[in-house]
Amino acid sequence: MFFVRPIARDDLPAVLALSERTGHGLTTLPADRDRLSSRIERSLASFAKTATRAEACYVFVLVDAADARVVGIAAIEAAVGLTEPWYNYHVGTIVHASRALDVYTVAPTLFLANDHTGHTELCSLFLDSAFRHGKNGPLLAKSRLLFIAEFAERFAPKVIAELRGKLDAGGRSPFWEGLGRHFFAMEYTTADYLTGIGQKAFVAELMPRHPVYANLLPESARAVIGAVHDDTQPARALLEQEGFRYEGYVDIFDAGPTLECFRDNIHAVRQSAVLPVTLGEGDPVPDSLTDDVPWLIANRRFEDFRAALVNAPARVDRLPLLPYVAAQLGVREGDTVRAVPLRPGDR
Repeated sequence: MFFVRPIARDDLPAVLALSERTGHGLTTLPADRDRLSSRIERSLASFAKTATRAEACYVFVLVDAADARVVGIAAIEAAVGLTEPWYNYHVGTIVHASRALDVYTVAPTLFLANDHTGHTELCSLFLDSAFRHGKNGPLLAKSRLLFIAEFAERFAPKVIAELRGKLDAGGRSPFWEGLGRHFFAMEYTTADYLTGIGQKAFVAELMPRHPVYANLLPESARAVIGAVHDDTQPARALLEQEGFRYEGYVDIFDAGPTLECFRDNIHAVRQSAVLPVTLGEGDPVPDSLTDDVPWLIANRRFEDFRAALVNAPARVDRLPLLPYVAAQLGVREGDTVRAVPLRPGDR
């Protein structure tokens, strides 16, 4: 059994090991012990309700209950851009026309923007490749949505997710090579690392302030605008199933897309229900042999949040749990949980 819980100080070695396997482009999970330790402390303060809204960050880990091993991580930034600018490019259009010359041209452009300031961000999603099987991915990624549903007042009306952009076989970003390198005079990996450890001032100091005409970029750079890293395709699919959409905003370094959705329109937020728990006995029967479906469930505690997957009938008034599952979630007979059936694409 796997379950999701808030990160703890003792998880630092495991999370550092995970961060060393993420590759380039996941700036919110740098392989830096001090930075990760600071983020854990910020998460602990957020769950203790001592962090301000601008500082609040809720970090979760996926745990294998068999040996208590941490195998994945995911996080929620309550409000981005309130303590330092949140930059991205908005893909827009400029029209040039001359009646006298009978010329009409449409030029795609990149505008530097801070339009997502104050929005909630889903971030830092990474699952150990050895555990990318079953429904571990949906459990880790979507447990955050039940947390948002239960504690909606702590999050912004709009939720975003900035996805990793396309890289080539050598780990280089075609978009960076075509644009960023001309202004930053450093390797993509260096800029990626500096952003991950919080040194973002150079973005404001060096980024061009005027619109960039995309048709002046190399074809290799134009081709990856809005495209995602191969490892990020499953995460994009999960988000799109939940109602997230690409609205023309991309990362300033690798041009990965930002997906967005109004909080109350997210499927798991809108369709989740609060159900009482009833305890049963026996071993679970695979859902392929029954009419049961997988449910994503979470207790309703803030500091001691837990989430897991169980099989149950598609329509229930009370959610049946085996005792060991209830114990992992910290619930008893008659307690309530927040629950939502997984969508067919997640099963």
